[in-house]
Amino acid sequence: MSAWEVRMSNSRGVPYFYNTETRESMWEAPPDLTQEQIAALPGAKDYLPGGHHGEVAGERPAQVRASHLLVKHRDSRRPSSWKEPKITRSKEEAIAMLKEYAAQINGSPDKFAELASKYSDCSSHSHGGDLGFFRPGQMQKPFEEATYALKVGEISDVVSTDSGVHLILRTA
Repeated sequence: MSAWEVRMSNSRGVPYFYNTETRESMWEAPPDLTQEQIAALPGAKDYLPGGHHGEVAGERPAQVRASHLLVKHRDSRRPSSWKEPKITRSKEEAIAMLKEYAAQINGSPDKFAELASKYSDCSSHSHGGDLGFFRPGQMQKPFEEATYALKVGEISDVVSTDSGVHLILRTA
């Protein structure tokens, strides 16, 4: 029997994995556990998305995890980023760039992370675009709706928000 259990972080409001023997805690699932073992851990049904480390048909999970590749444009709410102090491209140019990235990604999560690290205008670029877990109401509505509509492993079409245009990869 595993010494791991799933607990909820009081400060971040997201689940984490805790080893009752070693007192080790981690945000990511222990790498030596299978999906079935993770789903069977104490607390998994209470705290992991969908209650079964997956989704029950028709039920919206309590939270999702996603990565994104953001391309800002001059009409974005903050038209600057870690790589460009003043962004002057049009929204149409930003969409064209994103479509080119989508063609290069071609459904590959590894390529998505590589391009997000290199080209995303979000500070999450340093984590391959990973935004971590979030619940309804924590992201801009179009972003949230697009993410919840995706299945785990799927990549969105272009999604437009006040921040810019995004490709979204749902990871959990």
